Amino acid sequence: MPTITAYIIAFNEAAKIEAAVASVLWADEVLVVDSNSTDDTVARAEKLGARVVQVPFTGFGELRNRAIEACRCDWIFSLDSDEQCTAAARDEILALMAGSPEHDAYLVPRRSYMMGRWISGSGWYPNYRQPQLFRKGAMRYRPDPVHEGYELLTGKPLGKLSSAIQQYPFRNLDEIIRKMNRYSTLGAQKLTRKRVTMWSALGHGIWAFLKHYIFKLGFKDGWAGFVIALGNFEGTFYRYAKRYEEAQGWGPPPSEKLERPKP
Repeated sequence: MPTITAYIIAFNEAAKIEAAVASVLWADEVLVVDSNSTDDTVARAEKLGARVVQVPFTGFGELRNRAIEACRCDWIFSLDSDEQCTAAARDEILALMAGSPEHDAYLVPRRSYMMGRWISGSGWYPNYRQPQLFRKGAMRYRPDPVHEGYELLTGKPLGKLSSAIQQYPFRNLDEIIRKMNRYSTLGAQKLTRKRVTMWSALGHGIWAFLKHYIFKLGFKDGWAGFVIALGNFEGTFYRYAKRYEEAQGWGPPPSEKLERPKP
């Protein structure tokens, strides 16, 4: 039976890392790829038996590629620190490994929990990101700073698991704001070849809100759906606005040297 490494990327995730690691203790290896956390993320992960490697953060694409290199097993199961494997997903993966997997890479659905409820709209369920289960050597990530793409290195098409993992993306509203700020800064780096204005920043932000709240049925999720849509407005608006700010090269106003007037 092929062996499986479950890897988890983390930075200052002491509040979430134990639940993530505990959910994949069934794997042959649990690897936490930490980017020099200053809290006790590493200690908590190691206490549960995870192997920890340190990778300085230069972008999520490069971070994930370094994580793949550190994995020792035949197959890789990727989690973020705010995600947890479920019993159903575990059983489906182990059953797949016990047979002859038809594909070399699989998308995995996610169900997210926010503001006291499971989210059904907002484009969050089923919510697939990059393939999270794949044979080692079957894919690599593009070196994007955030929302990283991927390239399949196999001729086989993508497969899909039917059992969802779960995600707890935000502990509170403060974390939503902090993540929005960080991700919009990283996302601005991907806009270097685009001409951006403040009007285009506003337009992209409004479209992001409408897309998630109206067209992806975020209104079904009550205030949580509104907050998700508003967060997407802010993240999108500031991503473009930060790019515009960078292109303008604004600096401080002129200063002058002031001395005491002569009598």
